[in-house]
Amino acid sequence: MKKTDLPKLRSFEKRWCTYLSPVGMLKIAEDDEGITLIEFSDEKEEHEPEEGSLYLETALKQLQEYFTLERKEFDLPLSLHGTEFQKRVWRALCGIPYGQSASYQEIAAAAGDIKAARAVGMANNRNHIVIVIPCHRVIGKDRSLTGYGGGLDKKKYLLDLEGIKYKE
Repeated sequence: MKKTDLPKLRSFEKRWCTYLSPVGMLKIAEDDEGITLIEFSDEKEEHEPEEGSLYLETALKQLQEYFTLERKEFDLPLSLHGTEFQKRVWRALCGIPYGQSASYQEIAAAAGDIKAARAVGMANNRNHIVIVIPCHRVIGKDRSLTGYGGGLDKKKYLLDLEGIKYKE
């Protein structure tokens, strides 16, 4: 692969790899402070972590353990890039335990603004560290499925993997 064939990286991504997970290809990136990105990718082939990567191998291992039901919590340093409100939402999402769900209103309250349920939805949509920041665990107050950037099929898979009940 020539250097010009590599996907364009955002300014905060330093090193990256891909991982073919049960829900499709994931692109994982890091900077010097932690994981900056885990998102669904159109990449066709797996790309191994580059030599000198600080967190990518650990992220790959922990994701593999998650998908084989050996891991329920992630222990990765994250380098979050977003507004202060988005970061509060993403931290609140990390507080949803494995196998449980929360509504947008519950996350809004945990982020400090009970009336910000719609803004929580937008912050979920801007979450660039899927699975580890478990935006898939946010469902409607009536337990119905709500949107998911990766598609509802991937959300259903992740919820089913964790044993979370929902209404279709």
